Amino acid sequence: MTRTTGLGAGRYLTPGRRPESGVTSVHELATHDGATVRGVLATVPGARTVVCLMHPRQDVTHHPLVPLLLQAGVAVWTQQSRSVNNDLTLVHEQALLDVAAGTEFLRERGFDAVVTLGHSGGGTLYAFYHEQAGRPPERRIATTPGGRPVPLADAAMPVPDGAIFLAPHPGQGRLLLGCIDPSVADEGDPLSVVPELDPFDAANGFAEPPASSSYAPEFLERYRAAQRDRVARIDAVAREHLARTAEARAAFKRGGAASDRRRALAPKIITVFRTDADPRTVDLSLDPSERPYGSVFGRRPDLINYGQVGFGRLTTPEAWLSTWSGLSSNADFVRCAPGVSAPTLFVELSGDQAAFPSDSRRMIDALGSTDRTATTVRGLHFGGPIADGEPTGNELAAREIAGWLSDRFALVPPA
Repeated sequence: MTRTTGLGAGRYLTPGRRPESGVTSVHELATHDGATVRGVLATVPGARTVVCLMHPRQDVTHHPLVPLLLQAGVAVWTQQSRSVNNDLTLVHEQALLDVAAGTEFLRERGFDAVVTLGHSGGGTLYAFYHEQAGRPPERRIATTPGGRPVPLADAAMPVPDGAIFLAPHPGQGRLLLGCIDPSVADEGDPLSVVPELDPFDAANGFAEPPASSSYAPEFLERYRAAQRDRVARIDAVAREHLARTAEARAAFKRGGAASDRRRALAPKIITVFRTDADPRTVDLSLDPSERPYGSVFGRRPDLINYGQVGFGRLTTPEAWLSTWSGLSSNADFVRCAPGVSAPTLFVELSGDQAAFPSDSRRMIDALGSTDRTATTVRGLHFGGPIADGEPTGNELAAREIAGWLSDRFALVPPA
């Protein structure tokens, strides 16, 4: 593995400009289990390599990397999942079938190489896909953490030829495990607080922004343990909901009563208050980096934590266990990474507020590929610049990506 910092080997790329020779087409695909997903294929004449961008929850059609990758001479496939922009029911095991449909489509289009590019949560999604696609069908996951059967063993899951990870966080569940507020005293009351666990109480080390807070190791040890305890309690609630639903289905199957059918169909929605409370976002001495004060949601986690914005705020029990539980989810980057055997590029952003340096080190070390490159460029989690007037993180990352691709895959720079 090599590790570098800087602009990399990629030639100069112009932000926002798509090659005039480029062609874009929209495609609707059917997944193995009958869902419908959509994707956009942008290509340039002669492109033999296609780079795939996807996120389990977000639409990446207009990701800033798209024009930069086209300029580098590759085609770009941006795909939606079945849960795009609405993650209430997001089940990662099902999202793998969405990835599989797109990968199979690109193989059928005749590209010589298919390379995945996972940014943020897309990183763990693709790591999970690489792991499962690389297994014999009979060794693939058969059920979700909530017990729902998922037909990965029967699905065509082509293995990609390369993997690029840009600022991947450790997984939706692991991310939430780091930022969930364990001081919630009552899951039904968003203002309830256990004072000795409150990360935004001066008695525990919090300082009014923009000053950096300073938490004692003893507080952090109690805090991290309490975060796990809170997630475990929500896991138990989710499993209880699923058990009741299963019992209602079984009763309906036995007796056919409409009341049992209604009980089985009635939605169980879990509300999770206060999920922007990672101490590292307000104590910059923890896991130090070039990141600014604040979280990916804004500069005042002490206020945002109490608002509507946050990870995993509304979720079904099945989606909680599959996606948002750092204790139960299979979509854990470090767990999946040993199964990533294709040539791999890992691009860390030095000002990342979602994946911190210790997270990145664990993820890099866990990767299974023998052709593994790790590099760091300046930028924020979503690829913005750290300081005004600087190149964006996306621009710097694109140069690294272009150089790495040119060393391994066929590129056809557009005219």
